[in-house]
Amino acid sequence: MNTVLIIVNIAVLLLLMYGLFMMQKKHVSFSKRVFAGLGLGIIFGIILHYIYGTESEITARSIEWFNIVGNGYVKLLQMVVMPLIFVSIVGAFTKLKLTKNIGKISFLVIGILLGTTAIAAAIGIGSALSFNLDGVQLTEGDAEKARNAALEERVPQVENLTLPQQIIDFIPSNPFQDLTGARPTSTIAVVIFAAMIGIAYLGVKRKEPEHAELFAKIIDTVYAVVMRVVTLILRLTPYGILAIITRVAATSDYDAIVNLGTFVIASYVALAIMFIVHMLLLMSAKLNPFNYVKKSLPTLTFAFTSRTSAGTLPMTIKTQTKDLGVSEGIANFAGSFGLTIGQNGCAGIYPAMLAVMVAPAAGVDPTSLSFILTLILVVTIGSFGVAGVGGGATFAALIVLSVMNLPIAIVGLLISVEPLIDMGRTALNVSGAMTAGVLTSKATSELETDVYHQPDIVEG
Repeated sequence: MNTVLIIVNIAVLLLLMYGLFMMQKKHVSFSKRVFAGLGLGIIFGIILHYIYGTESEITARSIEWFNIVGNGYVKLLQMVVMPLIFVSIVGAFTKLKLTKNIGKISFLVIGILLGTTAIAAAIGIGSALSFNLDGVQLTEGDAEKARNAALEERVPQVENLTLPQQIIDFIPSNPFQDLTGARPTSTIAVVIFAAMIGIAYLGVKRKEPEHAELFAKIIDTVYAVVMRVVTLILRLTPYGILAIITRVAATSDYDAIVNLGTFVIASYVALAIMFIVHMLLLMSAKLNPFNYVKKSLPTLTFAFTSRTSAGTLPMTIKTQTKDLGVSEGIANFAGSFGLTIGQNGCAGIYPAMLAVMVAPAAGVDPTSLSFILTLILVVTIGSFGVAGVGGGATFAALIVLSVMNLPIAIVGLLISVEPLIDMGRTALNVSGAMTAGVLTSKATSELETDVYHQPDIVEG
């Protein structure tokens, strides 16, 4: 009987995918298909949740099959991340789109990412204080005990991290290894390697122009092929979102979400305020924030449902270049650095909120100015450290709490609502990277403002 029900569930998912396919055949816009997949997935997931429950064999085995679509799509995106970063940045040099301002571009991108992370930390502190969040009130169940036991094993690793060590880790000792994504800092290492190849190309162009011309043609050809692969994968976005959000809705612990509702609400209030800050920054640069929202929404929706900034990178770059008018080099710098430095949601808001929640238990006044300023500084600097250990928000929180000499147990106590909050954090991380790209491009006079202000999304 269980097998029959699983087959029925799979058949329903396939039917919903067929509906999305028919929308594509009728030339329904990409953004509408994305939101259709999101809505259908939420409804289907909730139905599965209430019919079978989160722990049933039927739900588990159905989700395994759904993951072929959802996780398979994410893996396809991750497959193309490193080639896309490498060929796009080298291509920016061969097309003379990055050479004049590379130092200024790097400084602006990193500065905006870190600056917005500091603002995000301040907002997280304010939200935690406004909602009177108290870590003492959280209870520890079996899942929480297991999570904290696992975290305890990682504390020595986190405590031994230093900023100079993280900077050294950025430098590629084996670029071919980094092209496989083998290290947590592989993304930044590939950016550095590609930039060095680009600078070397400029030297060859001055002394041996015929060789440089051949190299440029090769890079342009490879770039065209890679971008075609990206386009083919991105066409699967509505189907991937449908499967991913179905899994989320079917397997979420709704009771735990209700019990920790205040923390969830406070988190999303902080995330929303920080997103508004992104809009205000765009307005300060005399750019229409509504155009940004409309054009970035499909990408932010995927980041929200998939909970992976790395998997979203191809969409992050394409949205910047095709829809927002950001130059290819800046889009790649902003997207790549945004994966590992200055993540507004994971490395900014989240650890700041947790620090405020546990401060009273450690005898620290979370409202004191010295505590708040120190916490903002630690969060901003600690956002570099996340790249060195991997694990996103969890390890960002461990770094901050360890440096501030605060108890780390609270990180494990929030495991039941972690996926729900992580969805919003990931979307904010991606928005922060795209905002950095747009602002940097505008500051260096490389933003195609006619593309940015064009009302319709360019689809490929």
